Amino acid sequence: MTAKQINLALQGGGAHGAFTWGVLDRLLEEPGLEIAAISGTSAGALNGAAVKKGLAHGSVALAQDTLSDLWEAVGAITDPRFASWLDAANPTAISQAIESSLPFQMADTLSRMISPYASGPFYRNPLSDIVNKLHCPELCGSAGPRFFICATNVRSGKIRIFTGNDVSPDAIMASACLPTMFQAVEIPDAITGQPEAYWDGGYAGNPALFPLFAPDLPRDIVIANINPLYRDEVPTTATGIQNRINEISFNSSLLRELRAIEFVQRLLSVGTIPEGAMKHMLIHMVADDGLMRQLSVATKMVATPQVLHQLRAAGRGAADTFLRDHVDRIGIASSVDLVEMFG
Repeated sequence: MTAKQINLALQGGGAHGAFTWGVLDRLLEEPGLEIAAISGTSAGALNGAAVKKGLAHGSVALAQDTLSDLWEAVGAITDPRFASWLDAANPTAISQAIESSLPFQMADTLSRMISPYASGPFYRNPLSDIVNKLHCPELCGSAGPRFFICATNVRSGKIRIFTGNDVSPDAIMASACLPTMFQAVEIPDAITGQPEAYWDGGYAGNPALFPLFAPDLPRDIVIANINPLYRDEVPTTATGIQNRINEISFNSSLLRELRAIEFVQRLLSVGTIPEGAMKHMLIHMVADDGLMRQLSVATKMVATPQVLHQLRAAGRGAADTFLRDHVDRIGIASSVDLVEMFG
C-alpha cells in the first residue's frame, strides 16, 4: 500500500510544545503516513529538528527517542512508574500556582524592566546546550522530510525561512528567541554576508505555511496547534489579559495564511482561477483547545513535569482522534472547514 504523504506545520508556544511532542510521537507510529516536509517555529522548530534527525537516518524509533531526549532535557519525566502521579495533577491549579508565585511575578516584572543585554559579557543563551545536542549535519541534508525554520528579522520585521544549508543551531535558537528573555540571535545574511538579528518566528509565521506550497510537496498540511484560537471568557485580570494578548499575537500570522488559502480555494471552486494555476491545499488541524484553555503563559515559560506529561498525553490522544476520524480524507479533502472558520 502506498503511504499517504503529509506536510507538518508545528506551532511555537514554549513548554506547551510538549503537546506537539505527543502528536508527533503518535503520527510517527502510523504505518500509512509519510512526512514529506516540516515547517516549525520556536518549540515547533525544536520538535521538527528531532523528527528530521531521526527520519534522515531512516529510523522512526530514533525520531521518537530524540523527541523524548529533547523534552527530558526541558524537564519531562518519561518513567512510566510516575504516570499515575503525573496524571493526577490539575493543570489549572498548576498554572494558577505558578502565576501567583512570587518568583514568577518577580521574573515577569523584571523581564519588562530589564533588558537581556544587561548581563553584558556574561550572557549565554540557555537553549544552546539543548540545541547543540539536537543539531546534526542531517538537518541540512536532503534525506528525510524537507525542513523549514521560521524566524523574524528584527530590523525589517520580515519573515526569514531557514532551510537546507542555512539550518544551524543559531537558526533554531533564533526561531525560539523571545526578545524579553534572550538577546537577538545574529546570523549572516545569505547574500550580503552581513549579520542580521532575529527574534522568535512566532511574530511573523507561527508556523509559516507558504514553504509547504511547493509544487513537489503534497497538498495536505497537518497543523499542530497549541495556542487556543477561541476563549469563551473575556479576561479581566492583568495576567489573563497578557495571556490572551500572547495567544492572539502568536495565532495572527497562521490565521492570515489560512484565510488566504480559503480565498484561493473559493476562487478555484468557482472557476475564477483555472484549475492547476494555483495549488489547492488541504488543511487539517490537531489541537486540544480544552486543555490549552486551562493553561496560560505561565506554563509556557515554566516547564513543570506534570504539565509536560499531560500535554504529551493530550497530543497523542488528539492525534489518535485525528487519525481515526480524518485519515481517510488525506489526499482528498480538508478536515478543517475554513469557510466556517472565517464565516
